[in-house]
Formats: sequence, C-alpha cells, structure tokens
Amino acid sequence: MTKPPRKPSTPLLRESDAPLRSKPRRRRDPDQHQLTLDPMPARIDPCLALLKPRPPKGRQWAFEVKWDGYRLAVHIEPKGVKILTRGGHDWTDRFPAIVAEAKRLPVSTAILDGEAVVFDEHGRSDFGKLQQSLGGRGGKRISWESICMVFDLLYLDGHDLTETEFTARRHLLEGIVPAGGEEAIRLSEEIEADGETLLRIACEHGLEGIIAKDRNSTYRSGRGGEWQKIKCIQSDSFIIVGYEKSTSSFAGIGRLLLAARKGGDLVYVGGVGTGFNERSAAELRQQMDKLIISKPAVDTGRKRNAVFVDPKLVAEIEYRAWTHDGKLRHASYKGLREQQDDAAVYELE
Repeated sequence: MTKPPRKPSTPLLRESDAPLRSKPRRRRDPDQHQLTLDPMPARIDPCLALLKPRPPKGRQWAFEVKWDGYRLAVHIEPKGVKILTRGGHDWTDRFPAIVAEAKRLPVSTAILDGEAVVFDEHGRSDFGKLQQSLGGRGGKRISWESICMVFDLLYLDGHDLTETEFTARRHLLEGIVPAGGEEAIRLSEEIEADGETLLRIACEHGLEGIIAKDRNSTYRSGRGGEWQKIKCIQSDSFIIVGYEKSTSSFAGIGRLLLAARKGGDLVYVGGVGTGFNERSAAELRQQMDKLIISKPAVDTGRKRNAVFVDPKLVAEIEYRAWTHDGKLRHASYKGLREQQDDAAVYELE
C-alpha cells in the first residue's frame, strides 16, 4: 500500500497576503576584494601606423584596408556623444549622422577609434570629397555624407581596454558594430589574406593601401610599430610656402610650392600643379591670399611670378616617388588638412 506524502512541517507557501521578503543582507566585509570600474578617459592619443615598404609576414598580423579621411574618436556616454579629432578638437556638431548612429549602438559607455570618410562612386574613400563635404579647410559645414569606419574599441562599459590585446578588442567591437552594415558607423573588416596578396588587390582597385596590425599588441599611442601602413601610392602632408601664378589655371594657381620638415627647419621639396578643380583652387587661393609675405620662408630657388605665404597651411599630396635631388615626382594635390586634425608634416631624414 502506498503511503500518503508526509505533511511538511513548515508550509511552502505562507498566508497569501503576507509579503515575501529576502533574508536580511549581511554587512559587507571591508577586506573582501572589490570589482572596480575604470574612469572613462577624456581623451586617448591615437595609435598611429608606421609606414613600411612591404607588408609584414607571420600569423600574428591582421590586415585591413587603409582609409583616406580624418581620424576620429567617438566617445559614447549616457549624457551624450562626443566626437574628437586626432588633435583632440571637438567636432561633434560636424558629423550628425555619426552621432545619431552612435546613440543607437548597444553600449552604455564606449570609445570607438575610427576614420571619417566619404566614398566616391566606386566605393573608395576620397579625401577630396570629405573636404568638400566639410566646406574646405576652415569651413564650418556639417557633413551628412561622412561615414565612420571603426577599427578599434578602447573603452567599454566601465573598462579601459587599452591594455587588452588587439584580438580581444576586435572581438568585443564586432559585437557592437557588426560586419556588413550600411549605417553611418561601419566596421572596418579584417580581410583574410596574406599581406602581399591583399596589397596587390588593393592597388589594382585604386585603393590607397593596407594596414597591418599585431594581433597580440596592446593599444599604444604614437608610432610604435604595432600598426603598420603599406601604400600603393605615396600620400603625405607638406607645408605650402607659396605658389606660382598662371593665367591659364584655376584661380590663377600654376603650381604650389611645398616644404617638408628636417629637424627644426623647413626644406623645399618641389611643387604640385595638378589635382585642383575650380572649387578647390578657389578655396585654396582664398586661404593663401590671407597669408602673403614678402620673403620666402625657405629657399625655393629662382621662381617666376611666385607669391610666398606664411607656412601655416598643410596640404595632403599624392606622389609616385622622389627625384635624385629630393623633389616630389608626379605629385597631385588632394586637399588641405584641417589644423584640428593635427596632421604630421613629412619629415626628411
């Protein structure tokens, strides 16, 4: 015969109207380990890629496309979004589409590292188009077309990730910004290929080059070599020291006169007379005419119809090589760098 279940000594459910309560919480032991949160930094100096002639070899290297735009840090907090340039200037108001998309990301606090770009009709990042969207150097135009290609995550929900290896940072980033997106914030995807093959394909498609990143590296500000850039076409920043006038060219600019840095001095490295359109030449001429000086800041040799300017404007110049006497070969003007972008002027060895 089956015995009936034994009646519990204490009812599982008390009176229905009695409130359910948890046990009293014990006082916390002050000697017990506490999980601390890292304060969100106001700014992190960016990790910069070191220029190399060939891609590195080895399984520890990850490869991405090199984007041609403005380096940005997107700071996300509950109180709002802030966008800082490489030089630490606040450009939040200039990228409203990026700000709006950042607010939709599934994070409470984060710092994203990326590049603001504008694509051409072939899907390539175009520095000139980015400049036009912002109204040129010194312009205050809002750029709705800009997209932030994000490639690193430096801070996430109370945790500083700069001492975390790159592979782990990327894994967390891919959970926030998934691959294949079409929004104003997109993931700069890692491409599964060896460096030599990827560089060849990038050059065939007219891209600027590729970036190699050490998977095991932490995030270190400056050019430490953990990130490397390999370019299809050389592109660097040079200081404008004057221009040669021409009656047959846009805005009367026949050729820009350029200089690079060598130690604490400026050295003339030749000129550039291509790459302008009517609009960019007019904006450039307007900027230069505010800076005219009577004597050149560097020795440019004898120049006909030359106008010299105070060396404050920095131009992004694309070129193929250097001549034997230290001048740029097959140079083309791409646009003026913004002062806030803190672009590094080319250093001669």
